[in-house]
Amino acid sequence: LPKGVVLGPDGKPCRTCSSVSSLLALSKSTSTSKPAAKAVTTPASLPADCPPDVEQLGRSSWTLLHSITGTYPTNPSPTLQAETRSFISTFAKLYPCWHCAGDFQEWMRRDGNAPRVSSREEFGRWMCEAHNAVNVKLGKPEFDCGRWEERWRTGWKDGRCDF
Repeated sequence: LPKGVVLGPDGKPCRTCSSVSSLLALSKSTSTSKPAAKAVTTPASLPADCPPDVEQLGRSSWTLLHSITGTYPTNPSPTLQAETRSFISTFAKLYPCWHCAGDFQEWMRRDGNAPRVSSREEFGRWMCEAHNAVNVKLGKPEFDCGRWEERWRTGWKDGRCDF
């Protein structure tokens, strides 16, 4: 299998656990092992109306989650706090990339990593820390969690998000 292709529990390549480039490499490697009828050009990406790959799913999910933290109340009721913890737990269980879901659930079980939802500030920082844990695992740079609200709620201080 090409690097980055993850097999699902059924033994087939998992669309939501693998990147498009990895799946295209798999497709290319399996097609080169068969007799060529005619040359087919492999696209660099799939059309926008195809199911998401792991990268698109991740970006969209983080956008949703961070946007939720940006609109979360500064002083949420105990009921909303419980519902938010339940949502995060359920989200982590239902996440389409099964190995990503398992990693996130495992991270949340570690000491100090349970969702912190007593205020917008606390929830926003917790979400940023969770996202950074994933970024570290993927070899991506960490985000300065002191700027989470500027990124996801108010917009950058330089005004580029103003309208």
